[in-house]
Parts: sequence; C-alpha cells; structure tokens
Amino acid sequence: MNWEALYRNKVCAPAEAVQSIESGQRVFVSGNAAYPQALINALMERAGVVTNVEILHLLSFGEAPYADPALARHFRHNAMFIGANVRTAVQQGLADFTPIFLSEAARLFTSGQLTPDVALIQLSPPDEHGFCSYGCEVAISKAAAESARVVIAEVNRQMPRTLGDSFIHLSRLHRLVEVDRPLPQVRQGSFDEIQARIGQNVAELVPQGATLQLGIGAIPDAVLAALATHRDLGVHTEMFSDGIVDLVEQGIISGATKTLHRGKIVAGFCFGTQKLYDFIADNPIIEMHPTEYVNDPFVVAQNDAMIAINSALQVDLTGQVCADSLGTRFYSGVGGQVDFMRGASRSKGGKPIIALPATAKSGAISRIVPTLEPGAGVTTTRNDIHYVVTEYGVAYLHGKTIRERALALMKIAAPRFREELLRFAREEHYVL
Repeated sequence: MNWEALYRNKVCAPAEAVQSIESGQRVFVSGNAAYPQALINALMERAGVVTNVEILHLLSFGEAPYADPALARHFRHNAMFIGANVRTAVQQGLADFTPIFLSEAARLFTSGQLTPDVALIQLSPPDEHGFCSYGCEVAISKAAAESARVVIAEVNRQMPRTLGDSFIHLSRLHRLVEVDRPLPQVRQGSFDEIQARIGQNVAELVPQGATLQLGIGAIPDAVLAALATHRDLGVHTEMFSDGIVDLVEQGIISGATKTLHRGKIVAGFCFGTQKLYDFIADNPIIEMHPTEYVNDPFVVAQNDAMIAINSALQVDLTGQVCADSLGTRFYSGVGGQVDFMRGASRSKGGKPIIALPATAKSGAISRIVPTLEPGAGVTTTRNDIHYVVTEYGVAYLHGKTIRERALALMKIAAPRFREELLRFAREEHYVL
C-alpha cells in the first residue's frame, strides 16, 4: 500500500479518533505550539464514558479542560512542567506535578516507569516518502510517540516541516485528524530599563563565537538585543523564539565556529510568532532534536564556549537557586536549567549564568534573599552555581567561600535590601 492510500485509511473525525481511549489509561499530549486542541476537545466529550484517565504533558498554552474540578473523576492531569493554565489546579491538589530534568523525561517513557498508553500529537503533513515532521515541537513528543501503544495525530496544514531528528512515518500512526489552523503565537515582549541592564551585563560575559542557550521572555530578548556587536554566535538550546531569527538575519548568529553541529541551530522546540514558524519551515540551518539529546549535559558540554542563560525566582546568600516554586507552592518546573548549567560548566570556556531582576513586586521584595522560603525547591545547587547577574552587576560564585559568595551577592542586590542581607550574614557568621 502506498503512503497516500495509507493516509486516507487513517483519516477520521476527532470523536472517532479518541474512541479507543479507555478508563485508567495514561495519555500523553504534546505541548507548546503543537498542542492538539481538536483531539483534547474530543476527549473531553468522552467524560461520561471514561474515568481515571491520566493526562500527561509538559508546558501547554490555551485551555486545559482536563484540569476542571468538575471533571476530576474522569481526568487527572500530571504536569511535568506547570503552566499558567494548570497552576491553580496543581496548587489546590486537583492535578499532579512530576519534577524531572528535561533531559531525563524521555527515559520515564522508554523505561516503562511512565509509559503512555496513548500519545496525542500534532504533526506536519507527510512528505513524498510518507514521513510527517514534529515541526516546532520535537521535545519529548517523539519519545512519547515511539513508546505509546497507540498514536493519534492531528495533521495540521500550517505546522512547518522541520529538519533534524524530527520525523515519524505514517505507518506508526493509528488515527489521523486533519486540521488547518494557525499555530498559537506569542509576540516578542518589550523589555524595560531594568531588563535592558541585565541583558547588557549578560552580553558582556558572552565571547565572540560563543554558543548560546536561552529561552523566551523579556530577559532573553534583552540579552539578544545587547549582542549587536557580536559575530559568529551559535545556538544549542532547549527552545528559541523570534529573537534568534533577527540575529540570523543580521549575521550575528552563523554557527560558523560551533564545535558541535557547526552551522546549525539545534533545539528541542520553538514558540513565537508566524515569522518564526515561516523561518523554521524546511530551513536547513535548523535542526530539531529530542530533548534527551539536546539537553543531555554531556552533549551540551561538547559545544566550546557554551553560554547557558537561565533565570530564577530567588537566590540565597550561599548561592542556592529556586526556579520552580514559591515556598511550598509549585509554580513551574525544573525544565532544562540544571541540564544546561551543568553542561556549560563542563564546556571549554563555558559559562553557566543565572540572570534575574534584583527585586520582585515592583521593588517591594528582594530576589537575593538570606535563605530560600521554607519549602522552596533547590533547582540549582550552590555547588553548580557560577555566575549570577542582576541589573546591578555580576557575581561570580564558583569556587568561592560562603563569605565571598554572600559579599558578592549583596553587591548585586537592590541597594535598599543590602543592609538587611548584611545583618543576616553577620548573625549567621557568614561574614564578620
């Protein structure tokens, strides 16, 4: 049977596609811009038929009806990274949270520990050989689809075909639902004066020809804007957004000196505007790979001058970093922070960087704190930390004593909080 006939035999309506999902099963759902909304909506219509179905995925945007308390007997959400659409449900105990390094998430599927029964994914239309591309979202979706007993896909005419380790053949799919809708978009956020200063401070740590890991948001945008005089930068990152496109077009990012995948932008997923999705479509400089490869610290470390830029909610005076919780309230997830921090620390000339504003809540509270809030998770340990950057400067902590760390962090804290931090440091005998 040729692939066109195979394709036609698998196409069906969303309601028919999800009929095979049964009570007690675990269902993986691809996230970010590849969230299969039509399949999710159809699955919610089966609430009167199924009970205790576990919905598992990373970050998703848009509606999350499976987290509705009214459907608690039918669906239970398990977040491997907490987004705004499920944060309240997790904090109220109506949904679960599984902490995991992103580099290790796929192993949960392949080992049998958290193997999905069904994978709901979104793909590009097939090419002339019958292969669909995961498009803008390879991440852990590829491992989930390769591990699941049943794979159900939305084939979206507007999903860009991306290159790299980004393909699945039609023969691996059990049901297909055709959709034709724009991918969700998030526009480049404007950054304020504080974020601009942070971006400039970070940019001064980036050598010419370095390879970057950074995400999406005001601080990454500010860093990218501050790299205007750099040349031959490379990218090996968990995810990227529109700012990368601008630097490629300006000749700032070329990957010409990369020591791994030279000339290529390597990522697990991307999320941005239509400009980004048009840029990645069939673009040979883009290589999308699963995050068990992209985020593997031993792979990351093969990039010389690897600059990993991540953020945090709090940093204490000993260098402990919290990025996933507000005290005992789970807020987001570990994601790839530790993967890239450790990878960059082992890279020849690499620099792992935590960049954050010195304060939160319009300056009312300090993010440089005496101790992390009770119950807060330690995302990056004090042993892993190298650079901490705020709008007030750069603190280098690796190989430093607790006294040296406390003094360095106080210098980049907001001035109004430095006396309080010093008083605590003296009381605890960090400094004299």
